[in-house]
Amino acid sequence: MTARSLWHDTLPADWAVARTALPGSTQADVVIVGAGYTGMWTAYYLQRADPSLKIIVLESETVGFGASGRNGGWCSALLPMSHEAMAATHGHDAALAMQRAMYDTVDEVGDVVAAEGIDCHFAKGGYVHLARSSVQAARIKAEVESQHAVGLGPEHHQWLDAGAARERLNATAVEGATYTPHCAAIHPARLALELARVIEARGVTIHEHTRVTSIEPSRVVTEHGVVTAPFVVRATEAFTPHLPGQRRAVAPIYSLMVATEPLPTSFWDEVGLRERETFNDGRRMIIYGQRTADDRFAFGGRGAPYHFASAIKPEFDRDESVQDSLGDTLRELFPAMGDAKITHRWGGAVAAPRDWWCSVGLDRATGIAWAGGYVGDGVSTTNLSGRTLADLITGNASPLTSLPWVGHRSRKWEPEPLRWLGINTMVKLPVGADRYETTTGKPERWRSAIISRITGH
Repeated sequence: MTARSLWHDTLPADWAVARTALPGSTQADVVIVGAGYTGMWTAYYLQRADPSLKIIVLESETVGFGASGRNGGWCSALLPMSHEAMAATHGHDAALAMQRAMYDTVDEVGDVVAAEGIDCHFAKGGYVHLARSSVQAARIKAEVESQHAVGLGPEHHQWLDAGAARERLNATAVEGATYTPHCAAIHPARLALELARVIEARGVTIHEHTRVTSIEPSRVVTEHGVVTAPFVVRATEAFTPHLPGQRRAVAPIYSLMVATEPLPTSFWDEVGLRERETFNDGRRMIIYGQRTADDRFAFGGRGAPYHFASAIKPEFDRDESVQDSLGDTLRELFPAMGDAKITHRWGGAVAAPRDWWCSVGLDRATGIAWAGGYVGDGVSTTNLSGRTLADLITGNASPLTSLPWVGHRSRKWEPEPLRWLGINTMVKLPVGADRYETTTGKPERWRSAIISRITGH
């Protein structure tokens, strides 16, 4: 377990809990497939809404095995789909309501963490999006202006000049930054295990090492028996394609990470991140980082290949070339790291729908509910999923149940080998775009247009 990530390696030894597999066929009021954030937040809010419910959570591995235990630890208000995409189909007001719900969700997670005594190193320091070239500065400024134009004012997103940006994060070549307060850094595996503790104390049952072979109307078939329930929640994220009938629902996209040894106080005095702000910069290739509670960098990025037929294997969690590049990028951003060691390398898969929309919903005719497709923005979005699914299942027509992602159905990915060819071509496009902008000092156009067409950004 400790080899999975920095986060698993730094869990307290006495937090380990041995959970049994499903002992045989049984009944429940709600059965949830997946003991990651989505499944456990759903169980948490369902139990709060109706403590009499019998809720069973089934997990093929262990709590927090997937992205919930391995991610970058950003509890953010980011969404994979753009405001423009939501507004085009649901209107401006609905798109604005969705974004404001995400702002509220960051605080909701913080409130639950405090109320339940969840020790996950939650620190709401905000998010710094650095501009490290004139091209990036122009692009990021335009993004801020577009946010202000739709009604998300400077209290939500503000442009910082070079001096103000360096006050928060003194990286190299800083020309400015966007800052938003709507993000917290967390220890993701701690959050996963603590959520499990909380829901089990409230009467929810979690069965680990129970592989689900089929999700059907009002029942879930496993290797150890069948669980029947009026409501079935699919909370399987990147592992969804392994279920019958879901092979092309989402594509598992690998995101890889590295972490340093703890860095001295003198380093942080120079670099900043005093409030544990999360950060990235304006390059096209996605990177993301945080200062951990024990003063390390946890730093990740994309660039790993998509694997044929949506394969997910432990050996894919490491790609030496990508993780070497992440280490090099970190040192280029912060030369004061000197010869600080990279102590951990890991990764995992996130789920990408074909149209880059996350979604949540319930088919009352079959009793099957679902949530996912976060494309790496799931730490907070899963909480909104859990609250929304609880309202849908209990029949509470709340403002959450009318948000534009509710009931959204993404089209399927193309069959192989088209899926493999298309996704791996897309993985390489940001590399060329960044190289062009660095070499010419001009904004890259055609690769960026393809990326925007696919992702909606």
